[in-house]
Amino acid sequence: MTAEDLSVPAAELMIVGHYDRAPGYATRRPGGSPSWLLLWTEAGSGAVEQGGAAFEVGEGDLAVLRSGVAQHYRVRQGAERWRFWWVHFQPRASWAAWLGPYAREGGCHLVAGVPRAVHPRIDLAFQRALQDARWTPDMTSSATAGSDPVGPNPAGMPDPTAAADPDGGARVPAVVVGGAARELVLGAVAEVLVLATASARPEGRGEEGDERVRRVLARIAAEPGAPHSVASLARTVALSPSRFAHLFAEETGQTPMQAVRRARVRHAASLLEVTDMDVGQVAAASGFVSPFHFSRAFRREYGLPPRDYRARLRPAGD
Repeated sequence: MTAEDLSVPAAELMIVGHYDRAPGYATRRPGGSPSWLLLWTEAGSGAVEQGGAAFEVGEGDLAVLRSGVAQHYRVRQGAERWRFWWVHFQPRASWAAWLGPYAREGGCHLVAGVPRAVHPRIDLAFQRALQDARWTPDMTSSATAGSDPVGPNPAGMPDPTAAADPDGGARVPAVVVGGAARELVLGAVAEVLVLATASARPEGRGEEGDERVRRVLARIAAEPGAPHSVASLARTVALSPSRFAHLFAEETGQTPMQAVRRARVRHAASLLEVTDMDVGQVAAASGFVSPFHFSRAFRREYGLPPRDYRARLRPAGD
């Protein structure tokens, strides 16, 4: 059985693929899928329906569809093609904070209009995901001496353009069950989500936005644990605290310190996922003044305490 045959993929599988489809292509799942689905449009246009939501996607749009909800997606009527990357996956809990501002009805998320400057890096992340889906430790050891480790196709990696789908020129999907390859692919998916959600803008916030607010958001994301305050952030863009706070809320729909808190909680979630630091250490490294304040903020964002969050990621015996 190939990945193309898995019209309703098993929940435990990750599948990465790339399609270039002509009019007439469509996938319908009346019962939904047990896995989440990510769709990144490179060119052309598609139409997506899930639950009560219906929207079109074009170049630079990222759609993320929750599991368990009836879905139907296809080449948009009148479009000549739809070229897109897709991934079936199970999300990490920390990703909810990135996708939240882009939520729609029916468990859909649409990150529309990702800036063109970010597209090449997103495309590279998908290419890497397709390569890493087939990665095994012996590929590293078999790399030839003197090969370029940072080229587009590192030694030992399959060429993602080598295998083509005969009805559309698309790359053959790769199925990932578990192990190191799964973690590598999840890392690439996380990179795509961060790049898209951090650079795009939720609907209703304007097309271009204010460069000063973008600079502050970038600083918060880069240093979530720093001792930020409204005054210190305002100074970085040469505004008074009151003017800055008003502008920031107008542009983002949240206060500066709400954005700082969310960034700190996301950073803490990543530390809980990938380190053995205790809750107090994670709180301090993420900029919280005490484990109590950290636990309260974390529970507000993720619905459970930090220890329980980590326990869910690491079942007993691991």
